[in-house]
Amino acid sequence: MSPSVSLTWPQALAWRMRRHLLDPVGEVPVADVVRRLGAVPAWPGDLAELAIRARRRRSRAGDVVRALATGEIIKTYAFRGATHLLTPEEGGAFLALRAASRMWERSSWQSHYELVPEDWPRLRAVVRGALAEAPLTREELVAALTRDRRFGHLGPKLDGNETLLKALAWQGDMSFGPGRADSATYQLLSDNPRWSGIPDLDDAGTWAVEHYFRAYGPATPGHLHYWLGAGLGAGRKRIDSWLARLADRLVEVVVDGEPAYVLADDLDEVHANPATDAVRLLPGHDQWVLGPGTADPHVVPPARRALVSRKTNLVVAGGVVSGTWAARGGLHIDWFTEAGPAPEVALAEQSARLATITDRPLSPALS
Repeated sequence: MSPSVSLTWPQALAWRMRRHLLDPVGEVPVADVVRRLGAVPAWPGDLAELAIRARRRRSRAGDVVRALATGEIIKTYAFRGATHLLTPEEGGAFLALRAASRMWERSSWQSHYELVPEDWPRLRAVVRGALAEAPLTREELVAALTRDRRFGHLGPKLDGNETLLKALAWQGDMSFGPGRADSATYQLLSDNPRWSGIPDLDDAGTWAVEHYFRAYGPATPGHLHYWLGAGLGAGRKRIDSWLARLADRLVEVVVDGEPAYVLADDLDEVHANPATDAVRLLPGHDQWVLGPGTADPHVVPPARRALVSRKTNLVVAGGVVSGTWAARGGLHIDWFTEAGPAPEVALAEQSARLATITDRPLSPALS
């Protein structure tokens, strides 16, 4: 790794805002926003759409649904077992990491589901066969699965329990399909012509580490372990080995006295990027805070961490969470006192933009 370069946190966060299509706001399709962030929490759907539309200068309501329908993005179980939007071209890398622990081989899984590892190839084949003709609701998929004599006992175990289905999604057999009335459906991932499959684990891991530094740098190994370890259960030793693979492509920087790393080919851009005072209104649990983690004091003031962790909508100024917002009749903005004087003009501009995105009048009220 090259000798350290000094940066400031305002500089670092300004570059990260550029990478997140927040300053300037992007001019790219839905799939490119998802690709840039790596993953976008998919639930609730209105917040997922807001997270994406906040990063696009021109957008329409329903763009995310349309991108799902055309296969430009997919919806599946990923980080922390929750549903996320991924791209079909790169999403397999994250799924490879999530599946690396092979949870279905654990004794607790074998005991609970009464399945041994040797049962899984047949289980997966039955599921793929059931989905071959059309997407199925969970109830329909479970019914098709339990018609096989070997898996008839799974019916009660899958009643209201999605854990086993998550493992099938992690292995790339299926993703969520189009909604049907009030029910979600599952569909074959292989039916999506953009689907690139599940790559080799080490290749996937190296790519995921590179992607993280590209989108969320400057970052530390601790950030990386939070993202890929706590988020995907990839395992500390694996993550360290993937980090080591990229050692000659990383450069150490010192950000206001703290060591971190960026990709070497991003260094000049990070160093040249000026600080920003840009204000953005983002949904709760946006990747802006989930990527580095709510424990990162440079993005989330420590005294506000509990508030941010409760999915409160975020006011971000210069990359730092500086307030919260809620649409209650109008738009109520709670500006944090420690953030200094409220930028009233910028808040009014962003309130007007949010009103356009949500297609509702939102007169801002500042407190």
